Amino acid sequence: MFDYRKATFDDVEAIHKLCNHYAAQNLMLPRSRNSIYENLRDYVVAIQDGQVIGCGAVHFVWNRLAEIRSLAIDPSLVKSGIGREIVSRLEKNAQERGTKMFFTLTYQPGFFQKCGYTSSDKEKLPQKVWKECVYCPQYPYCNEQALVKILPGYEAPENKLI
Repeated sequence: MFDYRKATFDDVEAIHKLCNHYAAQNLMLPRSRNSIYENLRDYVVAIQDGQVIGCGAVHFVWNRLAEIRSLAIDPSLVKSGIGREIVSRLEKNAQERGTKMFFTLTYQPGFFQKCGYTSSDKEKLPQKVWKECVYCPQYPYCNEQALVKILPGYEAPENKLI
C-alpha cells in the first residue's frame, strides 16, 4: 500500500535523487535542488514505509493551463500504478483551482497516453511554456514530445492549444 501527500522540505533530496536518476539515462530532464525548493508546493510524493518512492509536480503556466512534470517513480516500482495515481492527484489539485487543460513535455509519451493525453504540436502551446527552456541541457534541440489533456468546457485561444 502506498500513501500520497504534498511534498515537504524533508522530501527534496529524495525528489532530486529520483528525478536525476532518470535524467542520467536521458529519460527526463534534470531538476536542480534549487528548482525543487522553489517549486516545492507543486509536488506530490508517494510514500512506502516512510520513504519517498515517487514524485510529480503540477506547474501552473497560464490561464487555466498547467503542466504535469517531474514525474519519477522508484525503478523497482514502475508499472505499479504509482505514476497514474500521482498524475490523477495532480490533475485533481489543479482542477480545484480552475485548470481546464494540462500538457506535458516528455520522452515517455506512452505513459501519458494511458492517462488520457494526446499528442500535440509544441508550436500550439503558448510561448510561456518555453520560459525555462534556456536552462535545459537539450536547448535548443528539444526532442521531448508534447501531449495535452483538454477537459470538457475548455475553449482554446485562436490558433493555440489544439
